[in-house]
Amino acid sequence: MKGDRVEIVVDAGDTTRTYEVVASRAGRRVETAVRRGVVEVSEVTRNGSVVRTARFMATRVLALVEQPVPREDSSERPLREDPKV
Repeated sequence: MKGDRVEIVVDAGDTTRTYEVVASRAGRRVETAVRRGVVEVSEVTRNGSVVRTARFMATRVLALVEQPVPREDSSERPLREDPKV
């Protein structure tokens, strides 16, 4: 969803660097994967096409913070305490 973001903090020797991957348009999302020693963060469209990808060596990644946008779906409404049958 537009606004989803992932922050990646990477060890760069004597300092740290922070990178962000953000879903820039409506209908896009950010996906993360860790495969074979590589952390991959991708912005993906609705149909699964990858728009852009950031890759980092897993041994250098200090933090991976996923920050989803709060969604207002009907499926996430709180349940009633006293449902009437």
